[in-house]
Amino acid sequence: MKNLIFDMGGVLITYDPEYFLTRAGIVDADDRARLLAAVFRSPEWGMLDNGTLTEAGLEPIALSRLPERLHAVARSLIWEWFRPLEPIPGMAELIAAFKARGCGIYLLSNASTMQPKYWPDIPGSGLFDGAVVSALEKRVKPEPEIFHILLDRYGLKAEDCVFIDDMQKNVDAAEAVGIKGIRFDGSAERLRNQLDAIM
Repeated sequence: MKNLIFDMGGVLITYDPEYFLTRAGIVDADDRARLLAAVFRSPEWGMLDNGTLTEAGLEPIALSRLPERLHAVARSLIWEWFRPLEPIPGMAELIAAFKARGCGIYLLSNASTMQPKYWPDIPGSGLFDGAVVSALEKRVKPEPEIFHILLDRYGLKAEDCVFIDDMQKNVDAAEAVGIKGIRFDGSAERLRNQLDAIM
């Protein structure tokens, strides 16, 4: 294996809507349910990832579903869920170690068009040799096309790549196009051991 392909949310940084609500101080169960339904679990949130909607388009739709007292927190969740960025411990060091071995390092992420705004702030992002972001391609994991976009753009062979994602359906999709897949369980140490066994 010559190349490592990483997911972003849940692999490089924390992405957990329930946690984001707690971090924002929302403790009432009904308010949490309202915000999840209006923002993270809405059909429109998925449209951010496939590039058919922007945060500016989502905001009025989400606010129309919520009482005014929740508008400020909803805006914050839509526009700044990633602040503060919370890197997954050990992942930047893992990336640096495999980069030093001569591995190619790539990103394949379902994310909105805002992703380039915060990507430079993620530890280790400067070591990546390339990135494919779903909203910019109008394709999302687990669609096979997005994996082919990455392989074709950077001249990679599927059999030379390992894909790391926290969602099994995306790992399965990678393997369906010939890429070795590993489901990330949150432990950089375990991932390093898994990679050492196959690299």
